Amino acid sequence: MQIIKSALSEEPTESKTVKLVTDRRTLSKRRWRGTAADGGEFGFDLENPLRHGQSFHAVDGKVYTLKQQPERVLRVSYTGSQEAAHNAWQVGNLHFAAQFREDYLLVEDDPAIRQMLDRLEVTYAEVEEVFEPVHAAGAHHHGHDHDHSHGDSHEHHGHSH
Repeated sequence: MQIIKSALSEEPTESKTVKLVTDRRTLSKRRWRGTAADGGEFGFDLENPLRHGQSFHAVDGKVYTLKQQPERVLRVSYTGSQEAAHNAWQVGNLHFAAQFREDYLLVEDDPAIRQMLDRLEVTYAEVEEVFEPVHAAGAHHHGHDHDHSHGDSHEHHGHSH
């Protein structure tokens, strides 16, 4: 097994691409294992997670590249920047990840999102696409809970970071 610490800094020219296919949640991890299309086994021990399309290993005229599996998401189309901002704000207000494209927004297919879009009469479509949501600096990371105070303006509550 080959241990991978980071993506390739330069992709070799004149090389055959070998794909390692995995899902979005695996790609978001720093430590994981995967098997490429040619049977090559890799262990990932990364400082930062890799992304769809990144190459991570080159040997014997082959370059190994990550391919993220498409997943079911909701495509929320919009016609202008005001509608885009409003829809994105609504999705963000529910703390759901989103990916922004030129004329549509992709969000996880979740009952809470569907209910909100239906209530607001926002048109959406179920699609299968590679979903690469925006990761904002300082964003909530759900996983472990701890309590903290937000001051005296509202009641104290705990939530994940």
